[in-house]
Amino acid sequence: MVRLAEHFGEDAGLWGLTGLLHDLDYDVTADAQEKHTFITEEWLTEFSLPSEMIYAIRCHPGHAECKTRLDWALYTVDPTTGFIVACALMHPSKKLINVDADFMLRRFKEKRFAAGAERENMAACSNLGLELKDFLVMVRDGMLTISDVLEL
Repeated sequence: MVRLAEHFGEDAGLWGLTGLLHDLDYDVTADAQEKHTFITEEWLTEFSLPSEMIYAIRCHPGHAECKTRLDWALYTVDPTTGFIVACALMHPSKKLINVDADFMLRRFKEKRFAAGAERENMAACSNLGLELKDFLVMVRDGMLTISDVLEL
């Protein structure tokens, strides 16, 4: 999210925090997806966070219509990060740095590969004015900045 914010000249702190908090309630809503994000919203109300952050969090699983770049970014990045982790784990080196655009695009076309990563959501990067290849590389590059934390 930070990498995309930087690309678009947006508030990297806001976008990064939105990305960090978007699945805050996942552990308690894993079996009740209709409640996902609404509990997060309840938890975050006491912190007076920007309304655009809360709205984007609600958008990412499809509970609200994406309207802004932040909404579309979270909607598209969420499945993409999991997809890219799967790509790295599938790569012979098991290293994120070695996962190039062609490798990701080949895996993207394989519907059974990382099947939980919604391809339609990932392809919605076009709503950000980005081609899929460029988007995948941008997200991977953002993830590379924390590859040590990801242990990839």
